[in-house]
Amino acid sequence: MIRRSIEPKIIADFKRKKVIVILGARQVGKTTLLDSIAQGKQKILTLNCDNFDDAQALEEKTSTELANMLSAYELVFIDEAQRVKNIGLTLKIIADLRLNAQVIVTGSSSLDMANEINEPATGRLLEYNLYPFSLSELADTTSERDERRLLETRMIYGLYPEVVNEPSDAKRTLMTLTNSYLYKDLFTYKGIKKPDLVQRLVRALALQVGSEVSYNELANLLGADRGTIETYIDLLEKCFVIFRLDSFSRNLRNEIKKGKKIYFYDNGIRNAVLANFAPLTLRSDVGILWENLMVSERIKRNSYASQYANLYFWRTHEQQEIDLIEEEDGMLRAFEFKWNPRAKSKLPRSFADNYSPVQYEVVTPENFWDFIRL
Repeated sequence: MIRRSIEPKIIADFKRKKVIVILGARQVGKTTLLDSIAQGKQKILTLNCDNFDDAQALEEKTSTELANMLSAYELVFIDEAQRVKNIGLTLKIIADLRLNAQVIVTGSSSLDMANEINEPATGRLLEYNLYPFSLSELADTTSERDERRLLETRMIYGLYPEVVNEPSDAKRTLMTLTNSYLYKDLFTYKGIKKPDLVQRLVRALALQVGSEVSYNELANLLGADRGTIETYIDLLEKCFVIFRLDSFSRNLRNEIKKGKKIYFYDNGIRNAVLANFAPLTLRSDVGILWENLMVSERIKRNSYASQYANLYFWRTHEQQEIDLIEEEDGMLRAFEFKWNPRAKSKLPRSFADNYSPVQYEVVTPENFWDFIRL
């Protein structure tokens, strides 16, 4: 059993008497996390809203009806809550009842959840994101030394729980995930009219990981308009498939000011989209895989550590660049990712001159634990 880093924080939040919301992609372990939280509890109600009957049980209910349904329990789990119409209003009513029951809600996307939950239930919710396993979570169960030995496997197959727990079947698991689950919520969303375009877009993005992305170029490549591409990328981000980094720019004339880079939350998903699970010795994208793994691990680390930093990349029109800029409380940290520990790298002079003081670090397989450790 690999314990998730947010579990003790969630349990500690029970005392705050608020509804707890856990968002994350399908198959990242939300149900397993709920099972772990439930250990030792006797009176538990679980509603899986992928089931029509469970979703209907929560729709358009009065406060009296909700109180009668929930008040006898210690824990109430509402799984895949995005399936419930007007779920935000329902959660507001539940929160205002101040029941003894602790209500925990999960959702596999934030397509409608963000607006439907937060607007009616402002101040009544505590939100968490759950990602595929982090390397730190795995090292807590094994060791940092063991996980260092498995770096190539993690770079190729990623960190989804089923992939980690059943490594011999990793390839089939990832292909099933990308074909059956990855876009499930997105395809049922009211704004998606061209599922084939989404799949072609994801493949194009997988080929551009770590590079600056142009919405206009993607639109031309895929035969779509820019607005559609931008909308679909936003939806893919809300489904926890990808995430974006904006360019860092303050005052230099030659800085790229509106660029974006896109990464995948999981290396295995990225490789499955391309149907490429070749070993690192046969690949030309090893540096890309290392960069994607490290940036996604930093996202997990910051989220689980409640470290509220803004992440950017930096590049000039003369092709000076920094892979990752982290800004927190007015402090800047700059990171370069090199799979080869002997590769040369230094902070660009123009950045150092204009943004001093800044901490600079090159992250390699020899020192990466300091960068991602919780």
